[in-house]
Amino acid sequence: MAGYILKRLVSAIPVLLGISIIVFLIMAMIPGDPAMAILGSYATPENVEKLNRDLGLDKPLVQRYLIWLGNLVQGDFGRSFSLNRAVLDEVLERFNTTLLLAGTSFVICSILGVSAGAIAAARQFALADKAITFVVLLGISIPSFFLGMMMILLFSVNLRWFPVSGMWPIYGTRDLSALVSHLTLPALVLAVVATGVIARLSRSAMLEVLRQDFIRTARAKGVHERGVIWRHALRAAMVSIIPVLGVQAGFVLSGAVYVEIVFQWPGVGRMLVDAILKRDILLVQGGVVFVAACYVMFNLAVDVAQSLLDPRIRT
Repeated sequence: MAGYILKRLVSAIPVLLGISIIVFLIMAMIPGDPAMAILGSYATPENVEKLNRDLGLDKPLVQRYLIWLGNLVQGDFGRSFSLNRAVLDEVLERFNTTLLLAGTSFVICSILGVSAGAIAAARQFALADKAITFVVLLGISIPSFFLGMMMILLFSVNLRWFPVSGMWPIYGTRDLSALVSHLTLPALVLAVVATGVIARLSRSAMLEVLRQDFIRTARAKGVHERGVIWRHALRAAMVSIIPVLGVQAGFVLSGAVYVEIVFQWPGVGRMLVDAILKRDILLVQGGVVFVAACYVMFNLAVDVAQSLLDPRIRT
């Protein structure tokens, strides 16, 4: 197992290196002078020249990348000019709130998606299967930002069940109940599409397992149908479902950008949008690379979990 994990860690290095190159080149190719965008009305030739020198923008492109990459390897993500603080400190602070939102959403979509897929497979072509399939297709078809606005209009503006936006109330106590009330709508919106995808693929995996011989053997031995579905079939199907969960975890993490903007959630996604608008190059580059590294590590954890269920994967 240790050798398998080491092999997966080594294979992640080229991925992260490629991501760093792509992010750096995209930010370098954005039209306009970043120094002038940062300085605004203070963009005199002397100030622009000084800021370009401070940012290292006066150096060749390859040299700038190597300097930034060298600092990145040492844990120095640079300093945000728009926020006047270390990039890593800002990213870590914002990532905690994004992780809370994405983690809650991932738990919701995993439980609902796998359960719905298992129920639909167990009741194939029945009313429950058709109803779940219809709801799943409807959920996949609705864009997250549109669904978020509609849920705000219904549950926050009309019914007044949940707050409109933010993570904490402007006035009042910042306790667990306040956090849950602010978290509920964005977490549900973020989970809708992922739940549909997981449910569809879980149904397919379960149907394939339910046709296998060991399921017929379990039924012939008198095992209750509920035990056949949830103890035998679902456990075998999880080998195929776990990679889907890993992919959807990345989707949830990336989809948090839209949800954070709609609900004004103070996470990494909203931070990156603000940083792009302000041309805060180091903050954008550092934030994207950090999120990509977390995504790669999560996929590694998913691969390890899958290999524990099916040791043949390690070979």
